[in-house]
Amino acid sequence: MAFVAASSGVYAKSSDKTLIYCSESPPSGFDASQSWSVPSYTASARTLYNRLLETDGRKIWPSLATDWNISKDGRVYTFYLRRGVKFHSTPWFRPTREFNAEDVVFTFERMRNPNMPFRKAYPTEFPFWHHSNFDTLISRIDALDEGHTVRFTLTSANAPFLANLAADSVSILSEEYAAQLLKASHPSGINWKPIGTGPFIFREYVKDAAIRFDGNPEYWKPEDVRLSKLIFQVTPDAKVRMQKLKRNECQLSAALRPVDIAAFESDPNVQILSQKGLNLAYLAYNATHPPLDKAQVRRALDMAIDKQALIDGVYEGRAQIAVAPIPPLQWGFDASLKDAPRDSRKAKALLEEAGYPNGFSVSLFITSVERPYNPNARLMAQMIQADWAKIGVKANIIINEDISGFIKSVHDGKYDAMLAGYMGGSGDPDDWVRPLSCTAVGTSNFSKWCHKEFEDVIRRAAQITDVAERTQLYTQAQKIFKREQPFTPIAYATDYQVINKRVTGFKMNPLGPTIFSGVGLRGLR
Repeated sequence: MAFVAASSGVYAKSSDKTLIYCSESPPSGFDASQSWSVPSYTASARTLYNRLLETDGRKIWPSLATDWNISKDGRVYTFYLRRGVKFHSTPWFRPTREFNAEDVVFTFERMRNPNMPFRKAYPTEFPFWHHSNFDTLISRIDALDEGHTVRFTLTSANAPFLANLAADSVSILSEEYAAQLLKASHPSGINWKPIGTGPFIFREYVKDAAIRFDGNPEYWKPEDVRLSKLIFQVTPDAKVRMQKLKRNECQLSAALRPVDIAAFESDPNVQILSQKGLNLAYLAYNATHPPLDKAQVRRALDMAIDKQALIDGVYEGRAQIAVAPIPPLQWGFDASLKDAPRDSRKAKALLEEAGYPNGFSVSLFITSVERPYNPNARLMAQMIQADWAKIGVKANIIINEDISGFIKSVHDGKYDAMLAGYMGGSGDPDDWVRPLSCTAVGTSNFSKWCHKEFEDVIRRAAQITDVAERTQLYTQAQKIFKREQPFTPIAYATDYQVINKRVTGFKMNPLGPTIFSGVGLRGLR
């Protein structure tokens, strides 16, 4: 594939630029509202769509909404929408109008109302809708002012609401396109032939092999479109991704292993970027399965794990031992929280007190797909397996080779324990404690742990706007977590990105998905 010299970077002057991205796994689809994995968000939310607001986990800024106001009681949010925004034009859809409030209403009403025609025709799950508590929070969405204003009415004040509106899963869809799909009796096209307002236009998906996008010549923020084409090459093997990056067969790659980073340090053709991660790798215990329903047992399993060995062996030392469910970069993190000292004898004594002097067996589910927060789940599981064997607990490791299959098996709830991870989606502490809420059981609460005291604390924290008060409540919640140990925090991984030096304008995203807005290419070496 030939590249020519760079120009000013705007779309009209860079129509010959193609960037190839080595992605780690195929997407589960292109409707971000159905997604729950970074690869799918990268291929959908951050490439094809926009949201009302945007966030980098630290601040929030306007996107499809240019301004907003909040009622005094904190229950009514009114958003004023950007004008002149166009949906993608493709061979299968030609929009007849610009983006307006009807699209916002459709996007959210589809998730909120199971009886709306499109939802009934294409029933599906929306993990973030439940994870964010939107299912009980949003009571009404109204289009106002001839489609230029939209109003959300909430059941109660909710401090994380704005941050959650910037999450990938609430990317805005086209109501007009949905109506066309419904009329044609093909509603699933919204997931596999996507239409958005974002910087790139979907062209083709070759299953398990490649995704092809074109730069959007009508994007409302033209300076962000510096590529004519963007190609995702699905490359599950991390070693192969590394080789392709070295050979310039891709200019960006997802999820390189820590062990591979050193191999690039002397390569003059690449640049290594790094930042502390807003992420967490953890080991969830299914609290509905005896004996894991006992906090005493969970604490014993936690106490037996050699976390430092995991940091050294799995992360090559490029991570920090995790103690809390909230990472250190997130405000609300409790720096006073400490792990119980690793002690196999005390762990065995706890098991004996709980009624298991001879130990027990558990299934340990993992996915072999490398993730930024866990570059080698297979090795991590084997090391935990060896640690648990020392206290009489036998772990049977069950491996899923792809993320979609892993998530499906996890939602079936057949596991006893599982290696999981999370990358922040909004920059609010609620984003980290919500996966342990009672309302998230069956979606993001992989521990299936429901604790009234914990639930009451995080509910109060979400209804208070004062940061100091909220921080006190999140500190209290983390102490309850540590006492009950529904999962074992393992690592806060450092994020790395290796890019070809011809790539320009790339910025690391602390929230996980790779962002191609503003990314361009210099000419040939």
